[in-house]
Order: sequence, then structure tokens, then C-alpha cells
Amino acid sequence: MENLQVMVVLFTIVIIGYVLNKKKMMGGDFDKKLSAIVVNVTCPLLILSSVTGDTLPDRNLILPLMGVGILTYILLTAVAFTVPKIITRDREKQGMVGFALMFANVGFIGYPVVASIFGDTAVFYAALLNMANTFFIFTVGVTLIKGEGSLHKFNPKGLLSPPMIAAYLSIVIVAFGWHVPAIVAKPVTMVGNITVPASLMIIGSSMGQLPLRQMLGGRDALITSFLRLTVVPVSVYFLFRLLGVNELVNGINMVVIAMPVASFGTMFCLKYDRDVRMMTSMTFVTTLASVITIPLIAYFL
Repeated sequence: MENLQVMVVLFTIVIIGYVLNKKKMMGGDFDKKLSAIVVNVTCPLLILSSVTGDTLPDRNLILPLMGVGILTYILLTAVAFTVPKIITRDREKQGMVGFALMFANVGFIGYPVVASIFGDTAVFYAALLNMANTFFIFTVGVTLIKGEGSLHKFNPKGLLSPPMIAAYLSIVIVAFGWHVPAIVAKPVTMVGNITVPASLMIIGSSMGQLPLRQMLGGRDALITSFLRLTVVPVSVYFLFRLLGVNELVNGINMVVIAMPVASFGTMFCLKYDRDVRMMTSMTFVTTLASVITIPLIAYFL
């Protein structure tokens, strides 16, 4: 029941963004500027806030958790560049489908869900797993959205994006056991917490620009949404189970990749002037459907 409540609360914030767009309080240039703030400021601070508490987690878990995370996204990269070609022949849509299959809304929705299922101590484990997500979303993810089709055009500057720098710094803080003073940790946490409502309202605002039929998506969006919420996370879970991955780590990993489509997809489409309609519809459908699928996955665990 608690997991259902979390999803309903988060989806309510999406609806608020939708209403604000209809009231002409969000949309257009405002959404683009807010997206830039989320990507470059609040999201990096959200990442840092996961390691600025009074108690640091066991540093010995850093490498194993990061290893599982990296292997997960290597597998998902293969999925993102192959499966979309089966779903659609449109090159631009293939990139968006690949992004949707590969990237879940881990940082914005995954953390509170992980806390409700596994307890607050599991949030940092999710953050370690999510470091691979952060690396791949600003490298492979950008490549997919821009429709470049392969990684040979990857720009190494993506490795120095604000979220990546925050991820590197988080690793250093835990590895050396540094305790961040409260006078620094509190503003980092406060600004980082803006990420969740801001990103969800951006999704809602983007939805407000679409007719209802387009919000629900067409065949390609619905197939992708089904794969995103069920087939992808469950397949990864059973594969890692066969490989002998720790059950707790495997469970957390499955939950974080079973989240709705990452809201960064919408923001990247706005940033790179791509057609935002399909990405918004997949984000909407998966966010709505996850109110049912995530509690089912939690029950499965």
C-alpha cells in the first residue's frame, strides 16, 4: 500500500505540471530553462546529497555495486541499439524507443520507492547503482536522442557534465570517508530536492501540449512502455540471479530499472530540438501504469 501511495503522490505532481501548462504558467521557454536548471544544477546536487548524511555506508560495497550497475547498462545498451529496430523503422523514433527501454526514472522516482521497499539504508545502494545510469544517460542517452545511431560520434565532454562531476565527487567522499559539514550538506540537500517536483512538473507541462490521444501514445509507444516496465527489469533480475548476484543488490537493481521512462528523455528532446511528443507519451503511459506495476514487482520480491 505504501508503494502505491508513493506512486500516486508522484503522479499527482505530474498532473500539477499539466494544469500549470493549461493555465499558461508553464511551457515553451520556461520549460527549457527549468530543464537546464534541473540537468545542470539540481540533479548534480541531488546526487551529492546521497552521500552528505551523518553516517556513510560501507565503502567495501562501492566496487561490487558499481560493477552490477555498469554490467546492467552494458546489457541495456545492447537492447537500446537492437530492439527498437524491431519495433519501428523510423530512425528518430528508434532513438527515443532505445532511450525509453534503457533509462528509467531512477533518481526522481526510484529512490523513494527503494526506501519504501527496502528501508532508508538501501537508498545509497541505489545511488551507487545509479552512478552507471548517470554515466550512460549523458553519453549513450544523448547519442540516442540526437539520433546519431551509434557511439562513434560520442563527445567525451559528456564525461565532464555537471551530473558526472557530482557522481565522481560522491565516490571520492565515500571512498575516503569524508563527512560533509552540515552548513554545506543542508543547502546541497535542499536544492537537490527541487529535482523531483521540477522534473515531474516538466513532464506534466509537456503532456499539456499534446492532445489526449497523443498522450496515450500509439502502437510503438505502448509496446515500448510494456517492455520498459515488465520485460526489461524482470529479464535482468533473472539473468543476474543465474550469475549469483547478491539477492538484496539484485532486488534493488530490478526495482530501480523498473521505474517509468526517465524524465531526462523529455528534457533532452527539448534541449536538442527533437520531436517531444512520442517521448512525452511514453513517459506519461509508463508513469501512469507504474502505479500498478511497481507494487506488483514489490510483491514479487
